[in-house]
Amino acid sequence: MNRATRTDRICLALPTNRACSAALTEIAEEAAYAARTFAVDVHLLILDSCDETTRAEHARVVRNLPVTPNVTVHHLDETRQRAFLRRAIERSGLAAPERMLELMLPSDLSYGACTNRAFLIASALGCRSVHRRDSDCTYQLHNGERVFPIHHELASLGRPAAEASAAVTETVLAAAHAHRPVSMVGSSFIGEPSVDIAEIERLDAGVYHDVVSLWGPMDWPEEQKRQLVDDSFKGAGTTPFTGDHSTLTLVDPMRVDMSNIGFHHEVYERVPLPPATDTIGSDYFLIHLVHDAALPGVLHNRNIENFYTPFRRTDAGFRAYQMRFVKFLLSMLYFNFVYDRMGSAGSALLDEREHVRGDTVSALLRESAHLDPSENIWRLDRVSTAYRKLGGRYAEFAELMDTRRGQLLDEARRDAEDFALLIDAWPALVRAARDAGLGSADG
Repeated sequence: MNRATRTDRICLALPTNRACSAALTEIAEEAAYAARTFAVDVHLLILDSCDETTRAEHARVVRNLPVTPNVTVHHLDETRQRAFLRRAIERSGLAAPERMLELMLPSDLSYGACTNRAFLIASALGCRSVHRRDSDCTYQLHNGERVFPIHHELASLGRPAAEASAAVTETVLAAAHAHRPVSMVGSSFIGEPSVDIAEIERLDAGVYHDVVSLWGPMDWPEEQKRQLVDDSFKGAGTTPFTGDHSTLTLVDPMRVDMSNIGFHHEVYERVPLPPATDTIGSDYFLIHLVHDAALPGVLHNRNIENFYTPFRRTDAGFRAYQMRFVKFLLSMLYFNFVYDRMGSAGSALLDEREHVRGDTVSALLRESAHLDPSENIWRLDRVSTAYRKLGGRYAEFAELMDTRRGQLLDEARRDAEDFALLIDAWPALVRAARDAGLGSADG
C-alpha cells in the first residue's frame, strides 16, 4: 500500500464471471490514463468469479500488464474475497455473520453483490470513489485513441457542484443544489441492448411492448408505458463518439448504465446495492437514490460499447437470462413503491450533513415487503401469455417459469427484506473494512 491519502486514491473496478482478457488489458489502460492525467493513485480491482482455468489466464494477463506509476492491481478470486469479507464481518460484530457473508458473496450470480464487494474493498483501500466497468463492454475509439469515461468522472466527482460547473459543457442544476458535491458521474452505452430481448422485438413488436412495459407501475397511462418501452435497455443507440459533451444536473436514471459509472464514497459507504441473485437491474438502485435525493451528478457522452458474449446464444444462456429478466420484472413491484416514496421525499433523504439516510431507505423497503403480491401474479400471467404466443424456446421457458411461480413470488419479496437488512448492517461493515484494510486478501 502506498501512502496516498483518501483525497487522491480511487478504485477502478471490474467484476467478472467470464473470460475477458481483452477487457483486462483495456481497463489497465484506463487506469494508466487516470493516474497520468489526474495525478491520482489508482487501485485497479478485478473481482474474479471465473472457473480455475479462466482465472489462471486472467492472472497471466495481469502479470504481463505494464508496470505503471501510481497504479496498483488487485486480482482477487472468490477465495480471497471471502477471506476479506469474513474478517470485515467478524470485526463488525454483526449478528448472523454467515447470513451477512451470503448476502455479500452468494453462490448464485448477483450484480448488486459483486459491486457491493467492490465498494467495501474500496473502503478498505481508503479510496474516495469507485468507478465500475463490465467485462462484456469495450471502449470506443476516436482518432485512434480509446475514449475513457474516467476522464469526466475524475474531473467532477466529489467537487462542489458550483466548482464542477467549470469542468462541464453545460449546467442544468437549481442554484439550491450548487453547494452539494457531485455524487455520481455516468454515461450509457452504444451497441447491443443491455437486456437480451431484442429477438422478441424482431419476432413481435406488440409482444415486446407488452413485456417491457411490465417493469413500470401497473397504473401508469398507456402513453407513459409507451415512452418507457422506447427508452428501455437501448442505451444511447448506435451513434459513435465524435466529441465531448457533459452536463451538470440531477442525472436521469434512464440515461446512465452501471457499466459506465462513478460514485463518490459518501454515497456508497452509506447505502449499498440490492444483493438479489439472478436479477438483472439489481445494481441500479443508487442511481435512483442519487437522483431522488437531489444530489448533483454529471451526465457525459463517453459511452461504453456493449456486446453479447457467446453464452447468451446457448440454450442454457437463454434460459438463465430470461429468468433474470422475469425476476427483474417482479422486483419492480417493490422498487417502484420505493422509488415513488423516495421521489416524494427528495432532500428529506439526506441528514443534517446532507448525506443519504440509509435508515429511511431501509424503512421504505420493509414497508414495500408488505405489498399485495397480486400485481406480480398479473406480471407472471402476462409474461407467460406473451412467451407462449412467441412459441419455440419462449413457450418452453414459459412452462419452466410457470412451475416456479410460487418460488419466484416469494424470492422477490425476500429480496426486498434482504436489501433492508443489508442497508442497516452496512455502516458497521464499512467501518470494519476501513479498520481492517484489505490485508492478506490482496493479490
